[in-house]
Amino acid sequence: MPDAIMYQEEMFVVLMPGIAEEFLAAEELLERLIGLLGDRQQDLPRDLQRFTTVAAQALHLRDTACELELAPGETMQWYVVRLEK
Repeated sequence: MPDAIMYQEEMFVVLMPGIAEEFLAAEELLERLIGLLGDRQQDLPRDLQRFTTVAAQALHLRDTACELELAPGETMQWYVVRLEK
């Protein structure tokens, strides 16, 4: 069985066009995605349309993808990182 620590998300690095990279905790990234998706309910990616709440959409997106198109040619990306002292 794989090591369970491999699947623990401690922090995410978030990349957005024109903005310096940010490090966010899993809950912070979830809040950011909820805000972005809340404004886009009329133009959701197909795989998110089956979820009835914005929070469920954001959770699914955070846990199963690593990018969201913000505008044509502009994509937000996030990747799990493990920070060590």
